[in-house]
This record gives sequence, C-alpha cells and structure tokens, in this order.
Amino acid sequence: MIKKIGITLCFAVLFTTISFAQRIAIVDVTQVLESLESYKTAQTQLDKAAAEWRQQIAQEYDVIKGLYSRYQAEQVLLSDDQRKQREDEIMSKERAVREMQKIKFGPDGELFEKRQDLIQPIQEKIYNAIEEFASDRNFDFIFDKGGSAGLLFANPQFDKTEDILKMVR
Repeated sequence: MIKKIGITLCFAVLFTTISFAQRIAIVDVTQVLESLESYKTAQTQLDKAAAEWRQQIAQEYDVIKGLYSRYQAEQVLLSDDQRKQREDEIMSKERAVREMQKIKFGPDGELFEKRQDLIQPIQEKIYNAIEEFASDRNFDFIFDKGGSAGLLFANPQFDKTEDILKMVR
C-alpha cells in the first residue's frame, strides 16, 4: 500500500513538473542568414560599395601624401605666408577626407543606411519565421546560438517586468 502511494506521489510530482516546464530552442541565425541567396547578394553589394569607398579614400590620402612630400621638399624655398598657405591646404584636405570617411563609414553613414535597406528586411523575415515557429510549436524561449542577439523569442507570459516595476515603485 505504501509503495502504491509512493509511486502515485512520484508520478504526480513528475507530471506537475513536466506541465510547468518551459520549452526552449536554439537557432543559429548566422547560419540561416548565410544560407539565403538574398542575404549573399545583399552582402556582396555592401562589400562592393565599401571597397569602392575605401579606394576613393585611399586615393585622397595619396593626394595628401603627395602634397605633403612636395611641401617638405620646397619648404626651405617658401616664404612664411606660402608655407602657412600650403600647411592650411594640406590640413584642409585631411579634414575633408576624414569627413568623407565619417559620411561613408560612420555610425549614421551611407554604409550603415545601405545595410539597413538591404539586410534589415531579410532579418525581419527570419525573426518573423522564428516567432511563428515558436508559436506553432509552443516554444517559450528561443536563443540565438551563433550571434550576439541572445534571446530571439520569449513567450510574453514569462515577462515579469511589470511585476518587478510594481515591487520597485
């Protein structure tokens, strides 16, 4: 009799634990992205644009180096005003090239905007598929295995932010 009660109690605890267990999955978003032809095409376009811009900037720096070399060679022959004028010209060119770098590669630069235009729709498609997958198969959490995104999907019922905010207030 005690054995039957013990076994029944064990099964009850086991089924209770199983019914409250969260379902977790892992997805390698990087692998998914790299398997899509549209992503490869977009990445190629980005790489091509970045290479062009790097080449333009390198050419501008070559022009500046040439100006500086010529200035150093002629420096002893120039008057103070001419020297100052050449130095100002070189510094102005350097500022212009740094500004070009910022415009092309800065945090809000053209490369960032182009990446947003080309890659973001593909990423949104993947994240929507992950969310649909999680909903259809009753997953509570999905983590990104390959990237730095971490948590990709969480069942809203497990978000306890409001409860913590109530406790803090």
